[in-house]
Amino acid sequence: MSLANRRYIGLFGGRYDNYAATAMGYFEDEISKAVVLAIFLPLIISSGGNSGSQATTLVIRAMALGEFTLADWWKIAWREVIAGLALGAILGIIGFMRIAAWTPFTNVYGAHWLLVAVTVGLSLVGVVAWGTICGSMLPFILKRLGTDPATSSAPFVATLVDVTGLVIYFSVALIVMHGTIL
Repeated sequence: MSLANRRYIGLFGGRYDNYAATAMGYFEDEISKAVVLAIFLPLIISSGGNSGSQATTLVIRAMALGEFTLADWWKIAWREVIAGLALGAILGIIGFMRIAAWTPFTNVYGAHWLLVAVTVGLSLVGVVAWGTICGSMLPFILKRLGTDPATSSAPFVATLVDVTGLVIYFSVALIVMHGTIL
């Protein structure tokens, strides 16, 4: 087992699956009513975790090179909000178009495929933007607390954004699909 994996397990007590399961358990009724939402869970989770981890890596590198200080957190936050929204919008459009393009060939998305596509598209915008914000700010917080941001930022961000990404996804689904599937 690598040192990074040992740190990850030590940091979260090997309970990442419990956090995700708790978040999904909260939306159990919605999942049972709209099983089609489960198809996109890996996309939603990986997009948020990857964007957060990338933002963390870039901020830690810039800190190490002295490109900015703790006082510059607001500039970095604003830059990452813009980048996260842009990347999320691109991924959201791709997700929407993938569902729209596939619908004539399969009935997997059901009669409310458009609502599924909107849910996935909007969720990707929210989850990726949230991931970049969390990923870029966590190193500042850890540095402010006197710890080394490089030791736990990426695993912590990935777990945080994965779990909160589920909440964002199912919350968007509740809003978009209210009165139809949900």
